[in-house]
Amino acid sequence: MGRIDALLNEYGESHQNPTNKLVHWICVPVIFWTVMAGLYALPAPAIFGSMGWLLVALVLALIYYVSLSPRLTVGLVLFIVLCYVIILLVEAAGFTIWKVAAILFVLAWIGQFWGHKVEGKKPSFFKDLQFLLVGPAWLLGFLYRRAGLSY
Repeated sequence: MGRIDALLNEYGESHQNPTNKLVHWICVPVIFWTVMAGLYALPAPAIFGSMGWLLVALVLALIYYVSLSPRLTVGLVLFIVLCYVIILLVEAAGFTIWKVAAILFVLAWIGQFWGHKVEGKKPSFFKDLQFLLVGPAWLLGFLYRRAGLSY
């Protein structure tokens, strides 16, 4: 079993309850988007271009994901592109990105903690912070398996 399999299995141990799983299907993508949006909204040196600190964080995250699974990274890149498009659409609609991100971030984390209360198990990241990055991969891994794709 590879490292990605071990991480996804360990993450899955505290995500067995159907209600908690549903909460994660909603909240994990929202949290991922809010983190991207918050980083996008931070002022950054011009050298990083219009994406600012978001670009730096994405490069580092993608290095981590590639080290786990290059195939899974392809799906994550597609999700990142979707998140970025939504950021641009929210911004074009005249909303203040950091305010929208902050509100959704708090609401999604409330949902996550409620889901874990229902589950009766602590969130995985309490044991190891890398599980904050494993959550999106866990959801995507499910989609890959459902589609008959290996990761």
